[in-house]
Amino acid sequence: MSKVILVTGAGRGLGTDIAREALAAGHQVVATGRRPEEVEQILGGPSDNLLVTKLDVTSLQDAEAAAQAAVDRFGRIDVLINNAGNFFAGYFEEITPAQLRQQIETNLFGPMNVTRAILPIMRRQRAGHIITISSSAGLIGQEFCAAYAASKFGVEGWMESLRYDIEPYNIHTTVVEPGFFRTELLVDASTTWPEPSIDDYAERTTATIAAWKSMNGRQSGDPAKLARALLTIAGQDEPPLRFVAGADAIEGVEAKARELLAQAQASRDLGGDLAYA
Repeated sequence: MSKVILVTGAGRGLGTDIAREALAAGHQVVATGRRPEEVEQILGGPSDNLLVTKLDVTSLQDAEAAAQAAVDRFGRIDVLINNAGNFFAGYFEEITPAQLRQQIETNLFGPMNVTRAILPIMRRQRAGHIITISSSAGLIGQEFCAAYAASKFGVEGWMESLRYDIEPYNIHTTVVEPGFFRTELLVDASTTWPEPSIDDYAERTTATIAAWKSMNGRQSGDPAKLARALLTIAGQDEPPLRFVAGADAIEGVEAKARELLAQAQASRDLGGDLAYA
């Protein structure tokens, strides 16, 4: 059944693939981005099933305007796909406080802004689905990813809790943890690379930047397949609360689950009974 799907970050990478696959499947798509003229160029401009509109996810006003434009054009919003994001790479000490705040502003407060603008529409409809793209780094801390992982761990906690807030209104949530996909996350337009500034980190920073850049375009995951999987989830009556996407992500999450169980057991042995006697 055709749905109205709003996609953030539709100007490149996974967002473009989601918009294309949704249009090909016959859905009505609201494709948003900070530079709508680029989104139009990539997707072919407005059509009966496509609305392109400006949306910088760090602006609540942009989010509210995009939500209203979607309702004015299509009458409803069935699915929100929070996809827009960026990556501030680097060791924690070499990431400036301003960069860390900007990372969280985009990757955590950004989807919160868009969701905040769209939830009143979905509550009135008594139907909807919020899909937010997190990362395997939202469940598994990684070297050189302190800022990014902090933002995505925040997304995980927010989405897990949001579920309980909106379940009574027939609004579903799904948080998605992709592994390595060719989504353009590692291109300079999406990634801010650190400048070596601390001698202790300099050699590792230089080597790690080179290694990460060499992975760009060689990741094993196909974003078009991921986009089609997301549309399958969007069409389900009972969509999953979590979608771990890609064999590498599944393997990593399974290992993390085993690690957490072991840590929980060690905690039990150390001090499982800490109540007043």
